[in-house]
Amino acid sequence: MTSNTHTSRFIRRHRSAAAVALAAATALLAGCSSSSSDTSDDPLKGEKASGDTVVVGSNNFAESILLADIYGEALKAKGIKVTYKPNIGSRETTYGLLKNGSISVLPEYNGALLAYLDSKATPKTIEETTAGIEAKLDSKLTLLEPAKAQDKDSVTLNAATAKKYNLTDKSSIADLKGIAKDLVIGGSPEFQTRHQGLEGLKSVYGVEFKSFKALDAGGPLTQAALKKDTVQAADIFTTDPTISKEKFVVLQDTENLFGFANVQPLVYKGSLSQEGTDALNAVSAKLDTAALLDLDTQVQLENKDPLDVAKAWLKSAGLD
Repeated sequence: MTSNTHTSRFIRRHRSAAAVALAAATALLAGCSSSSSDTSDDPLKGEKASGDTVVVGSNNFAESILLADIYGEALKAKGIKVTYKPNIGSRETTYGLLKNGSISVLPEYNGALLAYLDSKATPKTIEETTAGIEAKLDSKLTLLEPAKAQDKDSVTLNAATAKKYNLTDKSSIADLKGIAKDLVIGGSPEFQTRHQGLEGLKSVYGVEFKSFKALDAGGPLTQAALKKDTVQAADIFTTDPTISKEKFVVLQDTENLFGFANVQPLVYKGSLSQEGTDALNAVSAKLDTAALLDLDTQVQLENKDPLDVAKAWLKSAGLD
């Protein structure tokens, strides 16, 4: 796992959002308005939370806002007073606000957070990822339990290719070993040369593709090429709503070539009661990648209010 990989991951997320401006803007506005009754006017103001209030922050993309709403509403269900600071900005900003106590809780991604804290870390398990974070994390912060839900790079097939070779979302990247020679794979230019790309697919899985097509970084060009069968496989994020819309098939990364990107609450110490901690850990226990993909689809493609989506999921999971 490299810092470049995770830097690329968030750059790619923002590029993708720009390409679907209307949907993303709607989602972001909805995220801000959904919590407007209990949101500070200025998320960067830097005032510390009062002792009886938990401040849930989010980074400036739709999935983070959605996750923050899930966390906040899960806490409210336990009678905990919550305010929101949504759509703040990048990790460089939110990490600082956490350290000074301006926000209490932030949805994070374990692998990306570790890469931010230690660019040389190469964990092989989720446990090693957590241990690596804890070794570098500011002493005023703590991690809660990671969710099964991951938003990370993948090898994804279009529906026609998956059907042709009888592959499903239960199939592994390793299942491409005998057929990849007939397939074109697409992705960002760096995907061709990095370990978490073609090099690793060959060395870890023994998979070599017919050719590589340089596209954008998981954005509309890659999605369109996969849909049109210009490429049969591509690097798509595992919670990209295009997956469900186009019935793409994400193959299992059984060897964790693409590292870890589990959703995990990052918390300012002392800001949560044990009941609050238990509530967020219960969210992590229920939230998997399939569920997060469905929730992202509702927000980013169907333009539903993230707060409404969060509440509905919590109810369905028995956490309201």
